[in-house]
Amino acid sequence: MTERRFSLVPFLDTSIPDITINGKVLRQKNFLTIHYVLTGKIEEIFLSALSVNPTRKDDLWKTTCLEFFVAIKELPQYWEFNISPSGDWNAYHMDAYRRIGFREETSIQRLQLETQKAANGFLWTAAVDLNPIIQAKRVLEIGIAAIIRTVHGSQTYWALVHPAPQADFHSRESFILAMAE
Repeated sequence: MTERRFSLVPFLDTSIPDITINGKVLRQKNFLTIHYVLTGKIEEIFLSALSVNPTRKDDLWKTTCLEFFVAIKELPQYWEFNISPSGDWNAYHMDAYRRIGFREETSIQRLQLETQKAANGFLWTAAVDLNPIIQAKRVLEIGIAAIIRTVHGSQTYWALVHPAPQADFHSRESFILAMAE
């Protein structure tokens, strides 16, 4: 099992809420689990209500959304996973940077998602079996990100690093967590 801890940093903005986003990524037998922990002034964050029947949906990034990106080292293709606090989700495949060959990843039929409210924040866990899309022995490059919408309507962008002059979660320079099986 491989484990990496992370802390997301906000892209410079004047409306950054007083929160922290930390967590860890685990890879075991080609099963990837990501634990996000959001703490701080959570009353400043817009969180979608929990869905009775969470489903695969598009455009989750238009409000508070947790994201992770999975790439195979030295190959241009990668996958984007979007998770809403409501429990809705989606997975996409791209052949190369940003929407080149962009399509929904139908080999991924579901994500295992769990949401917990804590005294001073929220915990989200997302788990996915990568076997339908990636061979187990491949070294992965992982990017972790979040779009945080405030109750006042502004959106802030959080990632492991921000290597470009604008927020760009698709930049391979931000996929900085290397993970072997």
